[in-house]
This record gives sequence, C-alpha cells and structure tokens, in this order.
Amino acid sequence: MDFQATTPMDPRVLDAMLPYQVNYYGNPHSRTHAYGWESETAMEKVRKVSLYSSLHVFIREARTFSELLGVARFYTAKKNHIITTQTEHKCVLDSCRILEAEGFEVTYLPVKNNGLIDLKETIRPDTSLVSIMTINNEIGVKQPIKEIGHLCRSKNVFFHTDAAQAVGKIPINVNDWKVDLMSISGHEIYGPKGSVLYI
Repeated sequence: MDFQATTPMDPRVLDAMLPYQVNYYGNPHSRTHAYGWESETAMEKVRKVSLYSSLHVFIREARTFSELLGVARFYTAKKNHIITTQTEHKCVLDSCRILEAEGFEVTYLPVKNNGLIDLKETIRPDTSLVSIMTINNEIGVKQPIKEIGHLCRSKNVFFHTDAAQAVGKIPINVNDWKVDLMSISGHEIYGPKGSVLYI
C-alpha cells in the first residue's frame, strides 16, 4: 500500500545491477582503464534504454540531481525570483529555503480547492525558475504540466517538475511539455535508491 512512497527493487533490476556491484565496479568517469570503460558502457546502455524510452530525451540530456540549485544560482544577479507550490515535496521546499537564505525571493503558491495552481499572474520579469510537481505524492492531483511548461517557455523562465510520482504511470514527453529540468526517484519505479535529474 506504500508503493507511491517507495517500491521494492524489481528482481530484474537487481539481476542487471549485481554484476556491477561485485565484478564490474569501475568508476564510469575513469576513462583511462578497462574497469571504467566497462561501467561507462553499462551506464550508457541503461540511459539509452530506460531514459529515452520513458521520457523521450536524448542521452546527453541526462545529468545528476545535484545541478538543480545551480540553475537558480546561475542567473542570481538578474533574476532572483522562484515560484513553487506550498504542496511540493520536502526536497523542493528545502531547496527553496536554502535559496531564500542566499537572498532569493520565493513565492509559495497555494492550491485551489481542486488541488490545482494558478501560475499566470505570478511570473515576473525577475522570475528565473518555476518548480511544480507533476503529480502530488499525497493527494494525487495532476497539474497541467504541458500548459505550465509552455507558459514558462514563453516568458523565458526555466521550468522544473518533480515527476517521481508520474514516471511509469502516465505518458511523459519533456520536449512536448517544454520541461527544462525533471527529477525522478529510482526507488519509486522499482529501481535502486537515488535520483536522476533530466536537464
């Protein structure tokens, strides 16, 4: 009953990963020896099969979760306003609090009675980033992500969505939705603990 919060690792995932935990444990970023090459080849294969088929993205567009705050910080001199919702996941809210402590102004949008947000009047000339969850992990509301993405793109604002509750449950196309950043949790889709950030 708790699969929306976390899932057991699929035995097929464990079988695929096990050799790289025991026998092929090289650092995929070490490109000067065979151990690194083996791991890099395995990672690229997983990205090609899993990420492309799930999100319709190119391999070069997959990065690590640690770059999320960097997007906001990059434009801090010209744009220091961020928009999110009061019902976002704790990791997004914590990130926004960190940015507030650094001098960013954050607007925490309330949700309407139906759980949806109204973003149109909130974007300002100094807005650099909007972060709206695709599907809420507690109440199940699906935000109109495609419309939000197109609005943000028209205003030259970066758009991040936490899609941890959406991947594998609804069709996702980051290009069609105009999503700039999307975070996913492996442990919520029968994989290992850890996050992926699409950029």
